[in-house]
Amino acid sequence: MAVDTTRATTETTPQAPPAPAPLAPPAPEAPPQLPTEHPAEHGALAPVPLVPGKALYRAVLPGVLQVPADAVIAAARKSSLWPMTFGLACCAIEMIATYMAHYDLDRFGIVPWPSPRQSDVMIVAGTVTKKMAPAVKLLYEQMPNPKWVISMGACATNGGPYTRYDRVLQGVDKIIPVDVYVPGCPPRPEALLDAFLALQDKIMEERGAVGR
Repeated sequence: MAVDTTRATTETTPQAPPAPAPLAPPAPEAPPQLPTEHPAEHGALAPVPLVPGKALYRAVLPGVLQVPADAVIAAARKSSLWPMTFGLACCAIEMIATYMAHYDLDRFGIVPWPSPRQSDVMIVAGTVTKKMAPAVKLLYEQMPNPKWVISMGACATNGGPYTRYDRVLQGVDKIIPVDVYVPGCPPRPEALLDAFLALQDKIMEERGAVGR
């Protein structure tokens, strides 16, 4: 008996999947429809291509850097700090050494000033007693805004070795706000320099704050 091998071969062969249809190219954008009632105005009504412009001040003064006004004002403040010259105890010796030629605060634009009327930085250098606290607070109130305070040394920060005495103030931040604390008893001039650099960074960070 004969067997139809052609039919068996056809039934066992797997069929290949149909090939995907090719993607049609995107249709070109239709040109804008212009009004037909006034053909002479077609040139004036055609859309204008967008060309990035250039500010006038950049064309007149090339290389000019545009920055916010508060950044310029804060940079001027941080580069012209005027600390008030007064000391309370032994930390004042280290503060005086920082003003001398070996460390030279003048290269940072930091100039000591003998009056609170024009000073903007108060360095509380030494022990603040309760008898001296009203005078320190009065000097701070006489300083114009904006103003900052550096607490120099352990005594001004938390009373230091005299913290157990009732007549010593447990930190100058009890009467006036402090921006930068300088640890040490007494701290070296390098520590005070680092405090001024930290204060300059804080001035730039707070340039947009109200009242600073």
